[in-house]
Amino acid sequence: MLRPLYNWILARAARKDAVWWMAGVSFAESSFFPLPPDIMLVPMCLAQPKKLWRYTNLCAFASLIGGAFGYALGYFLFESVGRMVIDLYNAQDSFERFQDMFALYGPWFLILKGVTPIPYKLLTITAGFAKLDFTIFMLCSVVARFSRFYMIAILLHFYGPQVQEIIEKRLMLVTTVLLVIVIGGLLSFKLV
Repeated sequence: MLRPLYNWILARAARKDAVWWMAGVSFAESSFFPLPPDIMLVPMCLAQPKKLWRYTNLCAFASLIGGAFGYALGYFLFESVGRMVIDLYNAQDSFERFQDMFALYGPWFLILKGVTPIPYKLLTITAGFAKLDFTIFMLCSVVARFSRFYMIAILLHFYGPQVQEIIEKRLMLVTTVLLVIVIGGLLSFKLV
């Protein structure tokens, strides 16, 4: 079911207005859309490597705005719209687990999960529903979303086209490995 939508979005990456499509997909993915903006970000960065950082920043910024919209859905409109989005993705169990994790770990949970390619919309709606402080939500989202898209950009910058297939097929593994490296580096500074 998602394959035709994936192909349709991928085709937008080759258009002259691709930047706006990518920003729209990035916004929508953070609040209700099923597919991540990586579908467009990766081929666009490979086609125009000099614009890699511009595209990455725009993608992350649009994701932040979409995250704020997702937060509003959870905070103000959960019963009418937020629940519908959760039900549409059959994510009731994830939603309940995320609520428990927010209660236990608060902002740290948002940062760690916001870096991974799990559906960010679940985090944003849950954070709004859990009434996580909006300023903290946005600060954590800045760290999480820019980290996530910068990891992809760094891989593309250094490894180019050969990494596209790896990112598309094993995005969760790539993200997890990079996350472990970043966390390990931060912990090593703390221990010194």
